[in-house]
Order: sequence, then structure tokens, then C-alpha cells
Amino acid sequence: MRTLGIIGGMSWESTQSYYRALNEGVKQVLGGFHSAKLVLVSVDFADIEALQRENDWQKAGEQLAQAARQLEAAGAEALLLATNTMHKVAEAIESATPLTFLHIADATGEKLMEAGVTRVGLLGTRFTMEQAFYKERLSERFGMEVIVPSDAERDEVHRVIYEELCQGVIEKASRVRYLDIIDNLAAQGAQAVILGCTEIALLVQQVHTKVPLYDTTALHAQKAVAWSLER
Repeated sequence: MRTLGIIGGMSWESTQSYYRALNEGVKQVLGGFHSAKLVLVSVDFADIEALQRENDWQKAGEQLAQAARQLEAAGAEALLLATNTMHKVAEAIESATPLTFLHIADATGEKLMEAGVTRVGLLGTRFTMEQAFYKERLSERFGMEVIVPSDAERDEVHRVIYEELCQGVIEKASRVRYLDIIDNLAAQGAQAVILGCTEIALLVQQVHTKVPLYDTTALHAQKAVAWSLER
């Protein structure tokens, strides 16, 4: 089994979902007392969130690149960035170490392709929904047409992530609103919807809707487990 390095803390609520998913994934394959071989650097999300608001992605990239170097020094053999939004600075992280970088959009795109999905809705932070770094990777590597909610809906999706989910708050009213937005994406032709923020699956699961949902946290963890167990 190879050792996985996690850059976490963005937010810690979703990082604990990664920890559980990685360990459950390894145990499912190997059984017995097996668990994942992991090293974790958990950053202070307050620092990263401030840099997001200030649009200082260069400094944010430098901080996460330093976390990557710490993981390499601790014995990690591959890197997981346990957040969708901060994949905006994936290049800075990849250039900081020679370790394999398991990109969250690739894990998601591969599953969408397998399912024959070509038009997909995307929920996430405003950064993820509006900027090119995530949508273009899905489009260029996997041929996906990516659609996003309306401006007002994007405001609400973003607000719930930062004011509720990142604070550990789960509100039924917010779930209802998210489900309405998911239905709207489906009405625009989305064959499925990506839960493109690692906290969203804390609020919305497949049991809540008939629209196929792709939980990026779960898919990223599955890809990482498979890599860790490759012979």
C-alpha cells in the first residue's frame, strides 16, 4: 500500500469526510484491520479564505505548495488537495514536488465519461462555478459541456457553503433551495449535477433527488484508494 498525502482543512468538516472515505475504501478492499496509510497537513482555513476574498491566489498557492513539501518530507507518495476551489492553484502545488497529484476534476470527469454524461451541471463556490480552471479541465479533457446556475442561484449556493456548511451548520431550508437549483439545471438539459464543493455532500445526497449527483469528495477518495492499492 502506498502512502497518500492530504492537504486539508478547507474546511475541516469536509476533510474528516475524506479521512473516513479513504479508510473505509481501503478496508472494503483489503478487509480485516486494514486502514489507509495517510499523512495530513491541515491548514488554517481562515488564512486561505481571506486570500480568496482578496483575490491573492498567488499567495494561496505558495501556502499550499509549502504544505505539499511538508507532506513529501513526511513520506507521502501522492497528493490529494481536499477541496475543489483551491484546485485553482493546482499548478503551484504540482510544481512544488515530484509527487503524483490526484486531481479532483479528473476523478469526476472519468466517472461522468463512463456513465455517458456529456452535459453536466456544476455546483460549488462562486470561484469554481464562474472561473475557468475547473470547467475548462472538464471540457478539454473529458468533452463535457458544463452549465452553472443563474447569478442569483450562484449567490445562494456560495452563501450556504461559507455561512453554513463550512461552519458545520446543516439547514433543511438550504437543502430545499439546493434541490430547486438542481432541478433547474436538469430542466436546462443537465444529465447529472456535480457537487463541486467538498462540503455540499454534507447537505445534499442522492436520496434527496432523482437527478444523478456526482459527489466529488467520494469520487476523489475512490481514485486515491485505487492508486494507493495499485500493485
